[in-house]
Amino acid sequence: MGIKGRACLPGGVKVGDEAAASTSIKVGDKLPPVEVHEGDPHCLVNIAEVFQGKKGILFGVPGAYTPACNKSHLPSYVENYEALKKGVEIIVCIAVNDAFVMSAWGSAQKVAGKVRMFTDPTGTFTRAVGLELDKEPLITALGNKRCKRFVLVLDNGVVKELKVEEDGTGLSCSLASHAMKLV
Repeated sequence: MGIKGRACLPGGVKVGDEAAASTSIKVGDKLPPVEVHEGDPHCLVNIAEVFQGKKGILFGVPGAYTPACNKSHLPSYVENYEALKKGVEIIVCIAVNDAFVMSAWGSAQKVAGKVRMFTDPTGTFTRAVGLELDKEPLITALGNKRCKRFVLVLDNGVVKELKVEEDGTGLSCSLASHAMKLV
């Protein structure tokens, strides 16, 4: 169990009757070759190619500057970078956000040389891996689906470990302190 009784889900496990708790991607799958943005809307990168030939961590957050993402989630990876780099070559944060916002958030969090900031502005990657968060009232009201909190440990683009916060938003198994145990 994580913070406030929240549990972490292994990939593909359903909790109760909530279909949203399951994921499409699972251990043993390859990352889909989806283009995402890095830095600005004109800089497209193929997420599968980024992890090709490398061991890495990909973690997802619901949004830049949201309270838990800004105070705990992203900072946990920046603060634990030295320990994490002993087990991985690359660390990437992804969110369904605007590229300029993610870039500014990365600068504010001093991620340079530690965590790459990818944005999935239309949710294409998030849908492809089955990690959409659309149950939150504010998100639904805005007509915008976000990304669940998750962490993937990848080796040559293949999922070796996958943890998803049970409610999609909690903070336990997707923090860097937990990811360090997975690499």
